Amino acid sequence: MGLDSFISTVPALVSLNPSPSTSAPRHFSPHSCTVKCKTEADFDREDRISRRRVLHCAGASICVDLIARSSSLIEVANAADLIQRRQRSEFQSKVKEIFATTLKENQDLIPSVLMLALNDAATYDKATKSGGPNGSIRFSSEINRPENKYLAPALTMLDEAKKEIDTYGKGGPISYADLIHFAAQSAVKSTFLASAIRKCGGKEDKGLILYTAYGSSGQWGLFDRQFGRSDAEQPDPEGRVPDWEKASVLELKNKFSALGFGPRQLAVMSAFLGPDQLATEAKLASDPEVLPWVQKYQRSRETVSQTDYEVDLITTLTKLSSLGQEINYEAYSYDLPKVNLSKLKL
Repeated sequence: MGLDSFISTVPALVSLNPSPSTSAPRHFSPHSCTVKCKTEADFDREDRISRRRVLHCAGASICVDLIARSSSLIEVANAADLIQRRQRSEFQSKVKEIFATTLKENQDLIPSVLMLALNDAATYDKATKSGGPNGSIRFSSEINRPENKYLAPALTMLDEAKKEIDTYGKGGPISYADLIHFAAQSAVKSTFLASAIRKCGGKEDKGLILYTAYGSSGQWGLFDRQFGRSDAEQPDPEGRVPDWEKASVLELKNKFSALGFGPRQLAVMSAFLGPDQLATEAKLASDPEVLPWVQKYQRSRETVSQTDYEVDLITTLTKLSSLGQEINYEAYSYDLPKVNLSKLKL
């Protein structure tokens, strides 16, 4: 770009009019016809534009241009991010909708769905950073282990649900890891709703109103964002998951400790440890460290909102279902079809 053309773009930043000269007037001979070509060094300092000022203006212009371009790029990136979020949210909503229907029709399998998620995640080994909520429990050699002996029907149910879910997956099929742990989320929600219905004398419509008004549905934000778990390609190692019903309370505490949890989380996860939550809590209450938490959550479940119990359970499940996982926050998004503008009729 030439100097004249550049300066024309920044009229407000630099004046093109030379400063009035303070030297004596110059006289020219009317007969003079000599044209002298001068270099830049020959110009009077007061009659030329300072190079420093020009460079300063150039830098300012370039910075303004870069900022404008950066702003445009940021706007495009933000728009793309919003599109991805909407796509993921729409797919996730369909997943939850299908699970809500499936679990309502198979309420007897809710305890098994909870334990299925727990056993899938409990293979996590902190030392080797292996295992965890990776869907490995879907492999026949793992689902048939002694600690998973009652969980095959729940997995079969989720397999059937997956077939329907995948028909809505424009960005690809749902991973088994997401399938299992979002099924557990739906199962937990169903237990919360069932409790609200019981408190309303078995009236489902009033129970739904109670749960909507006082329940913990707004606490699932972080769990929902963890949508994009990766599946393991082989079964996790044996011997990492105890038989929860046969294990002693000390063994349960040790296992939860290895996962990064304490007596509090063990108590709040009682519904995941066996088909009879009250029987599990009676067992846990025999330990002096777990007893206060068992009592706390039992009292909480008697209240209208169950706040302490529900919030702590959601928090624990959120952490459990992400152990060792690197969430792909672009999972289930997809490219939109390109529009051929030449074919549009105006």
